Amino acid sequence: MGDFFDRFSQLQELRDLALELIAWLGDNVFVLSPLLQLLAIGVAFLIARSVGPRLEAMLDRATPPEGFEVAYGHTVRFLKPLALPVVWIILLWFSQLVAANASWSYHVLQSGVSLLTAWIIIRMATFVVADPGWSRAITVVAWSIAALNIVGLLDPTIKILDSMAIQFGEVHVSVLGVGKAVVALGALLWLAGVASTLLEKRIAKVSALSPSVQVLFGKLMKIVLFSLAFILALNSVGIDLTALAVFSGAVGLGIGFGLQKVVSNLLSGVILLLDKSVKPGDVIAVGDTYGWINSLSARYVSVITRDGTEHLIPNEELISQKVENWSYTNRLVRQRIPIGISYSSDVRKAIELSVEAAKQETRVLDEPSPVCHLKGFGDSAVDLELRIWLRDPQNGLSNIRNLILLRIWDLYHENGIEFPYPQRDISVKGSVPVRIEN
Repeated sequence: MGDFFDRFSQLQELRDLALELIAWLGDNVFVLSPLLQLLAIGVAFLIARSVGPRLEAMLDRATPPEGFEVAYGHTVRFLKPLALPVVWIILLWFSQLVAANASWSYHVLQSGVSLLTAWIIIRMATFVVADPGWSRAITVVAWSIAALNIVGLLDPTIKILDSMAIQFGEVHVSVLGVGKAVVALGALLWLAGVASTLLEKRIAKVSALSPSVQVLFGKLMKIVLFSLAFILALNSVGIDLTALAVFSGAVGLGIGFGLQKVVSNLLSGVILLLDKSVKPGDVIAVGDTYGWINSLSARYVSVITRDGTEHLIPNEELISQKVENWSYTNRLVRQRIPIGISYSSDVRKAIELSVEAAKQETRVLDEPSPVCHLKGFGDSAVDLELRIWLRDPQNGLSNIRNLILLRIWDLYHENGIEFPYPQRDISVKGSVPVRIEN
């Protein structure tokens, strides 16, 4: 009997909960106001569904400004997925405004606006932020804010986060303020990165500026934009920049001791850009590294060798070390190719054939023309030296030497020019008797 009464009491509790749920639904859901709001949301969706594709077609047909074709293409790809939700949320905002002015209930409309706002933010984040971890974090935050706003807990949560603060004199640093600063800084840094990329591309198209000056202007614009983004982010959350004077002094002292190399490389990079000693495309040799400059960065110079290896050389090394710039004033490079022939060969014919072999290569310049000189008489060979001029050292030096030597090999064999072998003459000045015993 005890089990029967326990089960009966549980059934009574379930029945009471069901009756309470039905009563709540009757008071809050199955009434005219929420139904009208749901109807308004549905009508707004149908209108947005009709207008969205037309806006996408207009974006596709629009003519981009001259010089901004690539940026316009990225913008169109960014805006097209947002056409439908943006039109939908605008219609819901208008419906909510009408309901508020008419003193009607608009809680359902407000919930729809919150959900659509989170959806739009998530769509924007997935397009802009490539890192999946950050995308998931933004998604969680957006849906959390939307849920808190729907259940009416957003304002209390904001007050709680704002109350969790530390006071430094007149500076009020709260969890809410830090969160706002992080969001504002992330958005402004992204905008600064996009703007600096566009400006660098525009500056690169100005033919009146040398490559090094183009890089310098691009780096300066990037520094200015990112610094401005940082200052605006701090101002947006009400942080007084004058309060950071003491802190910035301590940071400067720390930089002076701990980041000497970093600061030195930054200043060296500016000097390299100003004196134009190296620029993208130059062929240089620094120590054992030989290659052409791929890019100039704030901290290092990217040099790619002939084997495809990319060396990141700190800017300070290009200032303090000896650097061979093969294309500083011009790209003309002379190469010396030593050749040895036997003493029995025709020297004049060998010189003529060597010059002919060099002229058969298209990379060898006709002016200055290739020449071959008799350099001396060696122990085993007559020493010749072929001198050629190139204009494209970035395309390799060993490969052109290899091709010319192969042609010389063929021409010498065809014309009876012999390559020498090491020779030694041995002279015996006196005889030594040798005793032979049986």
